[in-house]
Amino acid sequence: MDRRTFVKATGVAGIAGLAGCSGGPSGGSDTETTEPSGDEADDGDDDGMETTAAETTESGPAANIGMVYATGGLGDGSFNDQAQQGVQDAEEDLNIAFNEAQPDEVAQFSTFQQQFAQSTDPNYDLVCCIGFLQADALSETAADYPDQNFMLVDAAVDPSNVANYVFKEHEGSYLAGLMASLLTTRDFSAGAGSTSGDSTSVGFVGGVESDLIRKFQAGFEAGVAAGNEDVDVSTNYTGSFNDPAAGREAATAMYNSGADIVYHASGNTGTGVFQAAQEEGKFAIGVDRDQSITKPSYADVILGSMVKRVDTAVYNSIEAVVNDNFQGGSAVQLGLEEEGVALVYGDSLGSEIPEDVADEVATARDEIIAGDISVPSTPQ
Repeated sequence: MDRRTFVKATGVAGIAGLAGCSGGPSGGSDTETTEPSGDEADDGDDDGMETTAAETTESGPAANIGMVYATGGLGDGSFNDQAQQGVQDAEEDLNIAFNEAQPDEVAQFSTFQQQFAQSTDPNYDLVCCIGFLQADALSETAADYPDQNFMLVDAAVDPSNVANYVFKEHEGSYLAGLMASLLTTRDFSAGAGSTSGDSTSVGFVGGVESDLIRKFQAGFEAGVAAGNEDVDVSTNYTGSFNDPAAGREAATAMYNSGADIVYHASGNTGTGVFQAAQEEGKFAIGVDRDQSITKPSYADVILGSMVKRVDTAVYNSIEAVVNDNFQGGSAVQLGLEEEGVALVYGDSLGSEIPEDVADEVATARDEIIAGDISVPSTPQ
């Protein structure tokens, strides 16, 4: 999908940007890392902030962008890295400059949001807030800085200077559940994993239990039931998006209890799920990015990934800044129809997926888009 032309939901007025921003590309895209400057460091706490700026002509970058990532940080091969891909693509295509902040805990979201909003060197044209856990802090920050424009991923807040992007994770998770159900009830071997054929259990590992992550669980459970109503789903919320040891422990318990396949929606915690799959000779399903590529050492057990185009949301919000068409207070919904979510098969194992399974998953995708299948967004 071309991230510059993805379809917005019906009734959405527009995508995030900033009125008053000027210009298109004015220079190259080579980057360098510097320390934060200006009011970003007013409180003396600039840990986790890095600046990446494109080489520009005297006119400067087309826009300055602040990125506040979710807890778990960069390098997760999943949610945060997908968001970073969006701003990096915008840097290359649109000649913007950006600064990154990696909070270690929820309490730091407000600090970083305010540092970007207060900064005068540079002035930030847009602050991208990645993850639903930022919503409470952003509701207050956006109200306190009404002239600063923000975008938020995975939640929606009221201030008119915030553009919100939410995804239909349950739709993509349904396809993951359907695939898991169809495979666990047959003898199937590929890469380093296998199913026993007589399994009646698959697993779901979540990070922080919340309405958002329960959408993943709900869709997965519905897809599993559609494939075979006799297959149960074991669920474990670890309470963290950055605890691979907890993910490994949770998944190992599921595999030892008879599950052949575990799907995770837990950020970097999911790395532990992949570790457990390899150790037990079973399978896993990744999330947010194609994790068979971002976590290549586990590609031999990753059947597929439920990808979520956070990069698209970030890119288009920045493009709107550059194009001078900001409209805050909007909520963009992205599902299967808008290509905001999808099930992609693993880079190593995808060719091994039986044709009848792939065909049934493809049919289900079409039926969801057509409205013939209604996927629940809360667990039943």
